[in-house]
Amino acid sequence: MMQTDYLTMLFGVDSPVSFLSVMGSLLLCFVLTFIYAFVYQRTFSGFSYSRTFVQSMILGSIVTCMLIMAVGDSMARGIGVMGTLTLIRFRTLIREPRDTMFLFACLGTGIACGAGMITVAIGGTIVFTSIAFLLHIAPFSSRRNYEGMLRFTISKDADVKNEIDRLLMMLCESFTLVAMRKALQGEALEYSYHIRLRDSSYQKEVIVQIAEIKGVIDPTLIMQRSTVEI
Repeated sequence: MMQTDYLTMLFGVDSPVSFLSVMGSLLLCFVLTFIYAFVYQRTFSGFSYSRTFVQSMILGSIVTCMLIMAVGDSMARGIGVMGTLTLIRFRTLIREPRDTMFLFACLGTGIACGAGMITVAIGGTIVFTSIAFLLHIAPFSSRRNYEGMLRFTISKDADVKNEIDRLLMMLCESFTLVAMRKALQGEALEYSYHIRLRDSSYQKEVIVQIAEIKGVIDPTLIMQRSTVEI
């Protein structure tokens, strides 16, 4: 193999890239990852919905597309980009595996668009988003429609724990005490229960009936299906 062949393998061959092809790849990447973001938002069922995570999916795919187009077939540029990325430390913790899959899908779409694999990018987007919607509406996709966190405070001298347990047994399929701590400077105890209601109509009833028990202060119920935008 000639020396020029080694140089070509290492540094690649600079071929002119038109401005229109670059913009076309970036715009296609944006449109496809916007579809991912839309499907993610529609099928999200967690406690807190993060706008910044959705925006990061789209922006991350754009950056990936740019890097792939910039690297091209040059090994040297690829090593340089890899070395640069190792200097960046990402400290954001992704708690849900599903969020990680959406992020990988967006980055994969960016790679496909940057490499000019348009068919792979479009086909992958269609298949991934279709399966995500299917899993969202599938019978096994959710078992926590009526689950939530019940919190209330009981006065120190009130002996109503058994009465509350009987009420929860009547309205809930299951309930578990997950936390208990002192409140009101030691004059009361705060209880936190993870509950699963027998029916969604019991949301108001469980609060009303617990509030009627003498000695119970400030009962609150946070349902699993409620999402908070942050």
